[in-house]
Amino acid sequence: MNRSLLTLALAALLSEGVWAEAQSLIPEGPSRLRAGDVGVGRQLPDAGFTTLDGRSLKLSDLLEGRGLVVAMTSSSCPVSRRYARTLSALQEKLAQKRIGLLLVNPFASENPEEVASFIKENHLVSPYVNDAGHALAVALRASSTTEVMLVDSNRTLVYRGAIDDQFGLGYHLSAPRNTYLLDAVEALLAGHPPLVPATEAPGCEIDLPSAAAASAGSITYHRDIARILQQNCIQCHRPKGIAPFALESVDQVRDRAKTIRRVVEQGHMPPWFAAPVPAGTENPWANDRSLSSRDKADLLAWVNSADRPVGDFEDAPAPLSFPEQWSIPKPDLVLQLPTPFFIKAEGAMPYQTANLDTGLSEDKWVEAIEILPTERDVVHHVLVQILQKGSDAGKKGDGAESFWAAYVPGNGARIFPKGFGRRLPAGAKLAFQIHYTPNGRAAKEQMRIGLVFAKEPPEFESKVVGVQKRDLSIPAYAANHVETREQAVPFDLHITSFMPHMHVRGKAFKYEALYADGRTETLLDIPHYDFNWQLSYDLKQPKFLPRGSRVRVTGVFDNSAENKANPDPSKLVIWGPQSYDEMLIGYLEVFTANKSKQ
Repeated sequence: MNRSLLTLALAALLSEGVWAEAQSLIPEGPSRLRAGDVGVGRQLPDAGFTTLDGRSLKLSDLLEGRGLVVAMTSSSCPVSRRYARTLSALQEKLAQKRIGLLLVNPFASENPEEVASFIKENHLVSPYVNDAGHALAVALRASSTTEVMLVDSNRTLVYRGAIDDQFGLGYHLSAPRNTYLLDAVEALLAGHPPLVPATEAPGCEIDLPSAAAASAGSITYHRDIARILQQNCIQCHRPKGIAPFALESVDQVRDRAKTIRRVVEQGHMPPWFAAPVPAGTENPWANDRSLSSRDKADLLAWVNSADRPVGDFEDAPAPLSFPEQWSIPKPDLVLQLPTPFFIKAEGAMPYQTANLDTGLSEDKWVEAIEILPTERDVVHHVLVQILQKGSDAGKKGDGAESFWAAYVPGNGARIFPKGFGRRLPAGAKLAFQIHYTPNGRAAKEQMRIGLVFAKEPPEFESKVVGVQKRDLSIPAYAANHVETREQAVPFDLHITSFMPHMHVRGKAFKYEALYADGRTETLLDIPHYDFNWQLSYDLKQPKFLPRGSRVRVTGVFDNSAENKANPDPSKLVIWGPQSYDEMLIGYLEVFTANKSKQ
C-alpha cells in the first residue's frame, strides 16, 4: 500500500519555521457570505428618498448609466470615517465607468453640522441621503455603515459587502489586499458574476426592523424567480451548459416545474452535499451552492402555485452572458492534447495518458487553471501531474497522492485567491491521466488546458495532497460498509479546500481532525455522497491543524442491490481505477509560504 503524500510530501516540502511564518502572514478581513442569504441576485425595490440638497428621487433615477453603487456611511463611526477618502476617490473611478454613487447615512443622532463638515472635508459630491427614519436602509436591508451595494441597470443586486479589506474592527492596513467592490464592478461591466459576490462589512451595525417587514408582495417570475435561477442555476442550465436542459425562460421553467419541485425539495439541486450548517453557526464554505432558505421557499411557493404568475417584464433581470469557452480569465497559455482519443460507444476503457510540453524556459506562477474537454459527456475525470525536466514519465503515480490540476464533473476550473498560486517549473511537462466513460455514442475527444500566469510571485504556494485508503475490501451485498484512514500531520498545517473521491458505491464521506488533547472535530461531513458531482469544498478561512494532530477520512460504501448505480453487488470490491472498482481518497488543498518571496 502506498503511503500518503501527507507524510511523504509535507515532510519534504514544509518546515515548521515556514508554517509559522505563513500563519503570521494571513491577513484578517471581511468574511465571505453566501450570496443568496443577503439578497444578491434579487431586485432591489425602487425605493424613494430625499437628498440633502432637497431632491426627491428613486433608485431608478440614478440608473441612467450602467449601474449604481449605494454606500452606507456615517460621520461618527470610526471605520466609516476611515473609508471617507476611499469613497471620495471612488466617485471619479465609478463615474468614468458610468456607474453612479449614492451615499446613505442611517443615523438620526448625527449632528447636521458635523455631517456637513464631513461631506465638505472629504469632497463628497455624490447624492447624500440623511436616512434618519431608516426607510431606505430597511428597503435595502442594510447591515452596517461601511456596507456597499452594487446594482445593475435593472436594479438587480450584483454585490453586497465591504468596499475592500483595508479597514475593519480593530485593524487597518496600509493598502487593501482585496478590492471587492471594484472587482465586482469590473465583473458587471464584463457581463459575468463577481468572483466574490458577498462579504461582511465591518463597521457600526444598523439596528433595523425585521427583514420580513421589507419583503415584497406576491412572487412573480420576472421579479423573483428569474433572479433566483440566474443566481443558482443558469450557469449550467443554459444552451451549451453542462445541464440537459435550459431554464432561461418562463416557458422552460413551467415545463420543468415538477422536476424543479422534486430536486429542490430533495436537496439534489443545486448540487451541494455538505451537511447543513447548524442554526446560529457561521457557514464556513466560500462556494456553498445550496439555496438560501428564502430562495428555496420562494421558488417552491411559485412552482406550487396554481397560476405561476409571470409579472411585469419591466421587472425582469438583465440577461446573463457567458464565455463561449473559458470560464477563467483569458489564458496566457493554452495547450491541447497532441492527438485526439477515440471513445468507443460501449464498454469500459482503460485510462488514457498524454504528456504535453509546456515550452517554458523559466518558472511560472499560475493563478488560474481550467481543463476544457471537447466532449464533456464522456470525460469522467482528469488528473494532471507535473513531470520535472528529465524525470521518468513512468514513475508519476496514479494521482491518488497528489495532483497539479484536475477535472471532475462540476469542477473543471480553479481560480486561486489573491496572493496564492501554483508553481509550473521551467521545462516541465504536464502529464494527463484521463478516465473516459463510453455513453452509447462513439466520440472523438481532444481536450485543452488553459493557464493564467501571475504577474508576480505569490506569497503562498498552493499544493494538493491526498489521504488515501488503498487496501479496500468491500464485501458483497454490504449496504453500509465503513472504511477509514488516519494520517499524522507532521508539521503545522493550513487547509484551504477539500475534495473527497469515491466511485459509484460511495454513500457518505467525512473528514475529521483528531487533536493531541483528545478532541475530535468534523472538518467536512457529506452524509449523501454523489459520484456524479465530485465537488471541491472551499473554506472561507484556512483551517489550521497543529503538528501532532491527525486527519481521518471515513467512507461509507453501499455494495447492495438497493444501490441502483452498483454494477455488481455480488462482487468483493477492492481499490481500482474504473468506476466499477472503488477508491477512498480525501484530497486536501494546503499552502506553504513561497520561499522565493522571503
